[in-house]
Amino acid sequence: MDFRIFLTTFMAILVAELADKTQLMGITLAGKSGRPFSVWLGSVTAFMIVTAVSVTLGAYISRYLPPQAIRIGGGALFVIIGVLMVAGRFG
Repeated sequence: MDFRIFLTTFMAILVAELADKTQLMGITLAGKSGRPFSVWLGSVTAFMIVTAVSVTLGAYISRYLPPQAIRIGGGALFVIIGVLMVAGRFG
């Protein structure tokens, strides 16, 4: 295992996920249900599945597209979804 890649990924995900809507949902569900362990287990399991799909898809796409194209495409998709959300047409 490449510890440098592990640490970089860990820090990027940790910083990106701090105080996002997923954490706020976890706080709300734990408070409402009174079952924080069940909420934690559900959250961790869901995040593992989403991460596995993301990593698999990224590995597959990277065979056909250079990293710069993936970065630009991801950024453009992020902006498009943001505009659609503001316009009330998405989410």
